Amino acid sequence: MSVKIERINPEQLHPTPGYHHITVVESGRTAHLSGQCPLDLSGTLVGEGDLDAQIDQVVANALTALGAIGARPEDVVRSLIHVVSDESTVLAGAWDRLNASALAPAFTTASTLLGAFGLGYPGQLVEVDLTVALA
Repeated sequence: MSVKIERINPEQLHPTPGYHHITVVESGRTAHLSGQCPLDLSGTLVGEGDLDAQIDQVVANALTALGAIGARPEDVVRSLIHVVSDESTVLAGAWDRLNASALAPAFTTASTLLGAFGLGYPGQLVEVDLTVALA
């Protein structure tokens, strides 16, 4: 059984760089993944000071979490991305790297990208939180 997910960009709203303003889901079940952090299996921070390396670890962790519930990036209906920076070029670079990854379909849905002052682990530069529609 598949889930019907409709992604909408109303003509009256500005164009987006790949995400949609609205995601409508006809599903009875959702999964809310906790923020995926750039930690390896032992809980050690990966890529100290290297945003790209941390994004790659977050992507790997998110794909593992999705797989654990039988979901795919295409099943994501909401994403929230936190990046420790207030520079638009850094935020845009993070968005681009995420959209070049295997997790990219997750970001075609309703998505928010936020610059953050800090995150939960010392040295952590990125975190991605996903909501998933399940069949």
